[in-house]
Amino acid sequence: QVQLVESGGGLVQAGGSLRLSCAAPERTIGMYATGWFRQAPGKEREFVAALSVNGLKAYYGDPVKGRFNISRDNVKNIVYLEMNNLHPEDTAVYYCAARAGLVRQVPNMYDNWGQGTQVTVSS
Repeated sequence: QVQLVESGGGLVQAGGSLRLSCAAPERTIGMYATGWFRQAPGKEREFVAALSVNGLKAYYGDPVKGRFNISRDNVKNIVYLEMNNLHPEDTAVYYCAARAGLVRQVPNMYDNWGQGTQVTVSS
């Protein structure tokens, strides 16, 4: 098990940017494949982005391709989600997740989750 702590959410205007952080205070986050998911009210949890264990391969959901970037700082032990050109439909609670092994784009394949951080994009 790995504890994950997200931060960086907030309110931003459409077209703006935010950077979310996912920290693992007690484990080396580089030992895990890490993913970002989001969930809007009344909707299912949706895949946003993921990074392979070695940090060399990134995956993105179609709605965010070209706008979001996932990266990892191995010294700070943090995974980031840089979100640019935000749209109102990006409004959701964003969750960081981690799993041993390969990246998966399905939420129930992850057994370690953070508490979530709210992102609200106004039009």
